[in-house]
Amino acid sequence: MASLSLDRVAKTFPGPIRAVEGFSLDVEDGALVALVGPSGCGKTTVLRMIAGLEAPSRGRIALGGRDLAGVAPRDRDVAMVFENQALYPHLDVERNIAFGLRLRKMPRAQIARRVQEIAERLDIAPLLARRPATLSAGQRGRVALARALARRPKALLLDEPLANLDPRLRDRLGEQIRRVHAEERLTTLLVTHHHDEAMRLGQRVVVMRQGRIEQVGTPDELYDHPASQFVAELSAPTAINLLVGRLEQRGDGLRFRADAIVLDLPAPQLECLADRSGQPVVLGIRPEHVALVSAGGSPAERGTIPGRVEHVERLGPDTWVRVRVGAQCLTIRAGPAGSRQLAPGQGVALAFPTDRLHFFDPATGKACRPPVG
Repeated sequence: MASLSLDRVAKTFPGPIRAVEGFSLDVEDGALVALVGPSGCGKTTVLRMIAGLEAPSRGRIALGGRDLAGVAPRDRDVAMVFENQALYPHLDVERNIAFGLRLRKMPRAQIARRVQEIAERLDIAPLLARRPATLSAGQRGRVALARALARRPKALLLDEPLANLDPRLRDRLGEQIRRVHAEERLTTLLVTHHHDEAMRLGQRVVVMRQGRIEQVGTPDELYDHPASQFVAELSAPTAINLLVGRLEQRGDGLRFRADAIVLDLPAPQLECLADRSGQPVVLGIRPEHVALVSAGGSPAERGTIPGRVEHVERLGPDTWVRVRVGAQCLTIRAGPAGSRQLAPGQGVALAFPTDRLHFFDPATGKACRPPVG
């Protein structure tokens, strides 16, 4: 095990195509960090540079304090699990797992013990005599993971290990990755374009966009304090409601107005928005944070905003309600209590918890933060 450090790493391909630019990240010894972002944002390129399959155009990569510049892939003590698993089709599962150990000329008895140990841990011990072609996608994924884990590398790189699996298998293999990581304590980087995998598995999450880091933080930090509109949209299982409006001065305070939605902002919000009075701003609020406080045709309660139900979709314990407020349309995640009576055309009243509002600059997409100093 070892810490991993990337300092201002960049990768440019002929074109020129800037796949990665100014990537800096420190991964603590034994940590599991998830890289998430849309296809083509540079996630896999970062892993390939760490593994030595691509050479950085600029910057420094160090593992356990050792600069990896000029170090051949086989000498880095890094294991990588590819999206397509890359298993040897002519070898059975046992020999696939043992392949790296045999290259290291480990004693046969020791190889056998390690293969059996890791196979039992990943629930593939009954498959040891089978070849990859006879396995399901989930089974092949576990074999590829077992092969990478068997030799106890200093760093483990997982490139879309749950891709192409159905949701049930993704959840199961994801839980096994988390459990094995806790037991082995390997420094691990996991690449995914599924935000739910990143938020569920990563102790820290790196959000990437167009080759650059947009934000690094714990799952809670990304969810509660997104640094940009892009992160806010990527760090939750459902799309955040985004309302384009304007800030108005109201005495000593500020008011947000977007058509029929008018919100008086509390003191904590004023610090980061004080210099934006009269300017356009984007308000973000997650579907689970908009409250349906009343239903029916009666006027909205004080401090709430009236709206009308357009669509109701019930998925198990959750009810998703589409509500129109003037020209704006919001998605609300409602609990089972009282939501069974909701129907299209029905009047409702909405409450917006002011401590759950996010504000973004419409030009840059960056979150509005208090001024420094």
